[in-house]
Amino acid sequence: MKHDKLIALCQRHNAALLNCADDVLTIAVVDNPSPMLMESLSFAVQQRVDIRCWTQDQMDKHQQMAVQTHTPAQGEESSAAAEILDQTLKQALILRASDIHFEPGETCYAIRLRVDGVLHPLSPLSCNLAATLTARLKVLGNLDIAERRLPQDGQFSVELSGQSISFRIATLPCRHGEKVVLRLLHQVSQALDLAALGMTDAQLALFTAALAQPQGLLLVTGPTGSGKTVTLYSALQKRNRPEVNICSVEDPIEIPLDGLNQTQINPRAGLTFQGVLRALLRQDPDIIMVGEIRDGETAEIAIKASQTGHLVLSTLHTNSTSETLVRIQQMGVARWMISSALSLVIAQRLVRKLCPHCRKLTTENTRLPGNLWPRPLPRWRAEGCDRCYHGFYGRVALFEVLPITRDVRQAITSGQSAAEIEQCARAEGMTTLFQHGCLAVEQGLTTLEELVRILGLPNDD
Repeated sequence: MKHDKLIALCQRHNAALLNCADDVLTIAVVDNPSPMLMESLSFAVQQRVDIRCWTQDQMDKHQQMAVQTHTPAQGEESSAAAEILDQTLKQALILRASDIHFEPGETCYAIRLRVDGVLHPLSPLSCNLAATLTARLKVLGNLDIAERRLPQDGQFSVELSGQSISFRIATLPCRHGEKVVLRLLHQVSQALDLAALGMTDAQLALFTAALAQPQGLLLVTGPTGSGKTVTLYSALQKRNRPEVNICSVEDPIEIPLDGLNQTQINPRAGLTFQGVLRALLRQDPDIIMVGEIRDGETAEIAIKASQTGHLVLSTLHTNSTSETLVRIQQMGVARWMISSALSLVIAQRLVRKLCPHCRKLTTENTRLPGNLWPRPLPRWRAEGCDRCYHGFYGRVALFEVLPITRDVRQAITSGQSAAEIEQCARAEGMTTLFQHGCLAVEQGLTTLEELVRILGLPNDD
């Protein structure tokens, strides 16, 4: 069945076509699908049909977006692509999207926005627009239009709603064309303030005490997009004074800060993390920030710097504080060096924040195994209203703060596993990521379902 006829069929039954893939159709309906719609689809298509049940408010928002991304008649592809792209970028800005995905398929051209960490589809477009839209995006990013076989990346800025917005662009050859992803480079609206990060009082006290030390290594860990950058810059801003020399090596410089000496690496020119880090040690620094520890050589230089009178801050991609200690060992760094240099490890995640205007507290509670959480957890429902997006607005950070105490140092030196180190830290009172998430659920900041989506359910042994 043709794409346009599918859209018309859905519209007749107050439904929305979200995705039209080879093997599955994704359709949204209000409440429950009508029998007539399901019967019509069973005759019209051969694919499996995936039904999403929305509220009327969600459907209204989707239809507003569909009007904004309406495709004009054939032969006007160039002007249509320009209008669609402009409206899509504006929509992404309004919805606070972090990324925009342009995805060519066999029967339609899909556009998805990542809002608060979750991808949401816009109305699919005609395949005829794929080549024109891709070419327009490549021109904006100063990429090679003729090169369709290799990935490309770049950066550009456009004027949207009276303000200049910067984007990173990355292309990737796929089965039905080139996929394009745009990353919105928002100006950070959050104040770079330690107290605004969302740590508990005990966690904040540990972090502040470690930052006040003249030397040591502080690591902030978590996957990409978990908020590590804001945590690091908040820490640097806390120590940003005229009498303190703060130097950083980054890839790229994400938040320019007055008072900091920030250097961006350039591997093509021979400016690597290791090279810049060695040079920084000759710049009389008090505090050094390394954007990311990627290998054993960078780790060793950072650790040696922290042992010779410098406070060093950096990031690592690990799932928890205890796993970080094992990961550095796997890079080839001696255990005694890790235990003597480290002063604090922070792990963090971001979960979607419930909209305070439409969240609903149900009459049910959830009981988890006692060693995971001792109290019944309230069940919150994300309703959705005109002030939020699907019942959520923004994200809230969860933290796990591990101070390197005498017992933890001993556990590192003796080569204990990540699980054993975590058990030692919990015995000393450490709040885990999951426990901090349960506190957020109790406070009505997020839902248990959202917490499990991001962290999973820990083993209850």
